[in-house]
Amino acid sequence: MTQKRKINPEDDLGFGPQPVIKNQFLLNKDGSPNVRRIGLPFFNTANNYHNLITMSWTKFWLMVIAGYAVINLLFAFIYMSFGPNGLDGTSGAASLSHFWDAFFFSAQTISTVGYGHISPKGMGTNSVAAIESMMGLLAFALATGLLYGRFSRPSAQIVYSKNILIAPYLEKSKGLMFRLANLRRNILVDLEIEIIFSYNEMVNGKPQRRFYPLELERKNVSMLTMNWTVVHPINEDSPLSDMSQQELLDSEAAFAILLRAFDDTFSQTVHSRTSYQANEILFGAKFKPIFDRDADGKIVLDLSRINDHEVVEEM
Repeated sequence: MTQKRKINPEDDLGFGPQPVIKNQFLLNKDGSPNVRRIGLPFFNTANNYHNLITMSWTKFWLMVIAGYAVINLLFAFIYMSFGPNGLDGTSGAASLSHFWDAFFFSAQTISTVGYGHISPKGMGTNSVAAIESMMGLLAFALATGLLYGRFSRPSAQIVYSKNILIAPYLEKSKGLMFRLANLRRNILVDLEIEIIFSYNEMVNGKPQRRFYPLELERKNVSMLTMNWTVVHPINEDSPLSDMSQQELLDSEAAFAILLRAFDDTFSQTVHSRTSYQANEILFGAKFKPIFDRDADGKIVLDLSRINDHEVVEEM
């Protein structure tokens, strides 16, 4: 790097000057910080609600089903501990048959269905059934609240191009470009985007992470109805102007993308984040158009072509 640039200590994304090693992401592709936390208490409940709201649907349903099965197994063994006479209406005295009777009686009790074929007998069994029915009401209320929270939580579903390109821009110039579009049919308005460029730089013999917000051709759009190609012009004021492809790779350069928009459906501000690494930069390429018109002249946007690009002559 031949040019010294002014450092703004506020432009650090919260990561500080720690260098990146082994091509690790600062921000993962889904926008989450690539930081592993340790030193938390073993029974840490601070993030339980957040984890249940944000985990994938597959993990959420597996957790719900596993919890439902474990609770019913536990109460089935409790009912079995009262012996064959603890439940009226069981089909047999065999251990396996008695277990399944107790298990399905527990499932009926926890959901307060109560088909009436099997019923508790005695103070002990009736007390356990009463406790289980109360726990079932609370558990299903909690599960309903979590489901509502997951469905009602406003979020942005933005698709980004796989690569970030250095492509021809205007006349005899070039620019850093990537493309994005809204995956949903809702309307996003008042969009604002930032690109934070970072790389490792040797300072007094020690590597430090440097962060620079990049100037954009356009950082705001009023409404995202089609795709948006975000462009950073690479001119003499750009921190990329003096950097070759190899320098970007050697310095483990990265680009953090921060997008804010107003969701017209929820009337709330939503956010989207992603990142690109130096090995995801394509030099001498430009994006292909991803929209066309149908027979009636209506614009058709093909989101499956968001990554389509073509090689151009050396710039």
